[in-house]
Amino acid sequence: VSRYGLISYANSLDKIGPMARTVEDAALMLDVISGSDPLDSTSAPEPALNSSQLFALPSAFSHIPPLKCSIDQTNSLSPSLKNLRIGVISETLGEGVDDAVRKSVLDAVSVLEKQGAVTGELSLPLTMKYGVAAYYLISMCEASTNLSCLCGMRYGRHEKLEGTFNEYFSGVRSSHFNLEAKRRIILGTFARMAGYRDAYYLKATKVRTRIIDEYKKAFKTCDVLVSPTMPFIAPKFSDIEKLTPLEHFMADTMTVGPNLAGIPHISVPCGEKNGLPIGMMLMADHFREDIVVNAAQSLGDSKGDSNKS
Repeated sequence: VSRYGLISYANSLDKIGPMARTVEDAALMLDVISGSDPLDSTSAPEPALNSSQLFALPSAFSHIPPLKCSIDQTNSLSPSLKNLRIGVISETLGEGVDDAVRKSVLDAVSVLEKQGAVTGELSLPLTMKYGVAAYYLISMCEASTNLSCLCGMRYGRHEKLEGTFNEYFSGVRSSHFNLEAKRRIILGTFARMAGYRDAYYLKATKVRTRIIDEYKKAFKTCDVLVSPTMPFIAPKFSDIEKLTPLEHFMADTMTVGPNLAGIPHISVPCGEKNGLPIGMMLMADHFREDIVVNAAQSLGDSKGDSNKS
């Protein structure tokens, strides 16, 4: 998916994807936005996805052929999951995960199992231990440079020119960046400084390479990986305000891994508590959006919830 037109936050991590009411709608939207783009040098030279074939996988997943041509996603909306290999990431259901989240995810996995999928636990120790730290180091370093253009001259809010250029830039950025943006810019600038770059940023990029390798190894034995989207129930706004910066970062424990690895993933509802939804994330290997969509669609069909995503 091209990132042309996106306001960059972290170049090597920024991704674009649809938010939709149903899995089918998300697949149709993917039709529109996917494909190689000459205006984005980082866009992969893979064939554009086509919605009818995204929903038209073989009825058995005993061997999943590689994509060779464009795929269309809307013709076969209830494929069999026979022999689809699903790996539940064990660390994502352990300590610190809300009981209701754990139960909802395991119940959803059981639903897929009844449709013919083969399930089992799988461990991603490196990703779960170092993923959050690597993600935030890389993203903050890249954000500190990307957001530097928002200084009130060419980009950003224009104010009355007063004082020196540095005073003007500082005034604009201090007034219009919120506290979290300032925190990330300061930490990112620190991690890129001479004497710290090797210890923090470069080490984080090496960890990312190891994380990618860990996912590649996992997909040799599994077609789909599963985890909660978040370790707890969606908090109220009043509760969010009470979270510390570290607690904010740790809320991303489940989601930073696929972002670092650059693999396709989708979050779908799998339950609720006190009227608040619980999400489950499904992940597949690079360019296997078709597998993710089929598994998510099958879960929605069986739960009778119109495949909400």
